[in-house]
Amino acid sequence: MSTNVLRTADGWWVVRAAHAVPVATKAATTAELLADRDAVREAADSGRPGAPLADLVALSPVTTPCRVVAQMVNYRSHARDSGFTGDIPPAFFRKASGSVSGPGDTIVRPPHVRFLDYEIELGLVMGAPLPVGTVVEERDLPSYVAGLVVTNDVSARDVQLTKTQFYESKSYPTFTPAGPFLALLEPEDFAHLLDLRLKLSVNGELRQDRTLADMIVRPARALTLLARFQALDPGDLLLTGTPGGTALKAPPKPVEKIGALLPPATKWKAFFKTQAKNPRYLRAGDIVTAGIATPDGRIDLGEQRTPVADAH
Repeated sequence: MSTNVLRTADGWWVVRAAHAVPVATKAATTAELLADRDAVREAADSGRPGAPLADLVALSPVTTPCRVVAQMVNYRSHARDSGFTGDIPPAFFRKASGSVSGPGDTIVRPPHVRFLDYEIELGLVMGAPLPVGTVVEERDLPSYVAGLVVTNDVSARDVQLTKTQFYESKSYPTFTPAGPFLALLEPEDFAHLLDLRLKLSVNGELRQDRTLADMIVRPARALTLLARFQALDPGDLLLTGTPGGTALKAPPKPVEKIGALLPPATKWKAFFKTQAKNPRYLRAGDIVTAGIATPDGRIDLGEQRTPVADAH
């Protein structure tokens, strides 16, 4: 069974039901904690009552600096929403690790961003080096992936689309809420990955709801493709794509064809005029709730609850 770990300003904790037991470790980073699994196991096996979970303020269990890499258009439902047809070539992009924030921290919309979107994603936290050229088979996943975490790939769509700039549009501070738990997996847990269900709500309205079975490129294959050009180290984070249900959706095909004939400035002006009527983009005062778990609770990454505010 997986072990849920929580990080606070006071250190690391193993979660047991409604309580958490401190981990006796000097680890300051996620990588250092993963190298001290004996301390995690000791805390998990101890009979100490621990502290009430509700009294702890969770930080991101992924410490920074680290590499943050993300998969693009990796769920069939998201591909449909985005207007893709046929085969979709696997693609990756980087996010600044300065975008990583805690599971209860406020998502801050920069003043120049009008169209702020959400994307719940399963995060893979590396537990071993992944050198360039590595081939990862399904049976090898436990050798490279230490655990899982809930992430939200927050996106400034107007920056992303007009500049075709993923790095900037997804790297502003607070644009990668992570946590609350880092679920450290045992080898037998990996057989249950496809049962994981991703759910994201805004103000209590369910927006995204899919299992990993909707994934196009699954974790082992994704790591193999990424390792063609990118090395990863323990504590690094791979976001594995989002399912359908985001605020942004491709325009109808006839509208898209007409837009392709327009000068870029005219096309984007018209597109964003229609997007301004879309009520699903995030606004100040919204509350985004995101969680990932298997139906039987064998793996449960907890739930993050992040308010949205405008920068001042």
